[in-house]
Amino acid sequence: MQKTFDFKAPFEAEPREDEWRELAVKNLGVKEEEISKVKLLKRSLDARKKKIQVQLRFKVYLNEPYQSPAPTHNLKAINQAEEIHLVGFGPAAMFAALSLIHHGYKPVIYERGKDVRARRRDLAKLNKEQVVNPESNYCFGEGGAGTYSDGKLYTRSKKRGDVQAILRTLIDFGAEPQIEVEAHPHIGTNKLPKIIVAMREAIIQAGGEIHFDHKLTDLEIEQDQVQAIELNHKKKVSVKHLILATGHSARDIFELLHQKGIALKAKPFALGVRVEHPQDLINQIQYHGPDYNELLPPAAYKLVEQVEDKGVYSFCMCPGGIIAPCATNKAEIVTNGWSPSRRNNPYANSGMVVSVEEKDWQKYVEAGPLAALRLQEEIEQKAFQAVNSAQEGQIAPAQRLNDFIKGKLSESLPKCSYQPGISSARVDLILPKFVSHRLKAAFRQFGKKMKGYLSPEAVVVGVESRTSSPVQIPRERDQMHHIEITNLYPAGEGAGYAGGIVSAGIDGVKAAEAIVKSLNPEKLKAQ
Repeated sequence: MQKTFDFKAPFEAEPREDEWRELAVKNLGVKEEEISKVKLLKRSLDARKKKIQVQLRFKVYLNEPYQSPAPTHNLKAINQAEEIHLVGFGPAAMFAALSLIHHGYKPVIYERGKDVRARRRDLAKLNKEQVVNPESNYCFGEGGAGTYSDGKLYTRSKKRGDVQAILRTLIDFGAEPQIEVEAHPHIGTNKLPKIIVAMREAIIQAGGEIHFDHKLTDLEIEQDQVQAIELNHKKKVSVKHLILATGHSARDIFELLHQKGIALKAKPFALGVRVEHPQDLINQIQYHGPDYNELLPPAAYKLVEQVEDKGVYSFCMCPGGIIAPCATNKAEIVTNGWSPSRRNNPYANSGMVVSVEEKDWQKYVEAGPLAALRLQEEIEQKAFQAVNSAQEGQIAPAQRLNDFIKGKLSESLPKCSYQPGISSARVDLILPKFVSHRLKAAFRQFGKKMKGYLSPEAVVVGVESRTSSPVQIPRERDQMHHIEITNLYPAGEGAGYAGGIVSAGIDGVKAAEAIVKSLNPEKLKAQ
């Protein structure tokens, strides 16, 4: 028999593991000898009042043995198995590949970018020399955009698939077990690359193939099927089933599909800025004063406001984090945020974004399904032009938060974690009026919700524009293949069906299982 119970305690008096059995006896009214195991299911902090508490949920195994979870993937050799091709090597493709191996198929993967080690050198050059490599950056390369931009694992997509299976797989490959229980699990940019390397090595050891520096440049389509793919404008590979998992920033893929007449849809996304504060200030606001317990983790926040029929909300909040340059081409500025595992940098940053809908991209309606993408491109290029003169520049336009609200150029700027540097500009004018107007109204409300949020040390950095894909690749709901091309399986963020590591991983697994089902329905049932 298994039972669960919830327990709340002051943060400084959180019960140790050796005290859990006693808690179970008191809370469930059972005898200690009946208990075989007490397992922590969930842990979160409740900081709504000055007396900060920790909330715990436990599962208790009574009169039955506890068995540790088996590894999520028992990878057997599939060297001679039927091949399934994948383009991209972010979370969707990685988890799809593991699933394919599990079901007895050989994944053959092509990734435009580099492996994590080589990719790190390009990121250093981007940060220090402001040189953008269009094929190797924060968005492209092994592990996808999440590899070097945080590794956040929380998701709202629990209805889409097995979140715990994704987390357990990450644990199998080296993530800390606590990600299974934390309310907002997070690996950290300093630790995630090692986990990704372990996943890659497991795929290769089982017999899968991974080819870096292989960019998809063309598709050969006949009779509503992809017959072959072209890589780097020269290499052609015949395919029977193709998982397309190229990420939300692979604009050339959207362009290619559109040129081929393959159905696409413009998709709503969100647009805004990064807002950065000193982390100590956020700690004081969230933990009710300067005398907060220093053992508490760096504080986060979540803010949302409805302004004139549109949502304005915090996105990808990074306690103890860094604002990163995430452009994928020259002459554009794109920002994102990340945190190391300890979240111990002196600043806190968060995206603050406004929903962008069909009525907002009518200026580009002639671009058809690429209309939202054209709006996204326009704003990123304006951000570049506002403060950069050289083609290689990655200086970001910035404004003190209070000056942004007032519509005023900042005479000076506070220190900022954005390594290429910031320069004073009217960020409120770079953004479309419908965005900046709503951000200003929302910031005033956020200042009322969080006393001290409108600090003179708070800085707005532009622009936060890659919140999700501005294009959706439509597919059949159950079969998962494209609505017209029946062996093309769009997956993950770039397809417009996911938003983060976990949801992209889930989507990749679903794509893989859809292919397995189409090839051998009985095999999937048996497993």
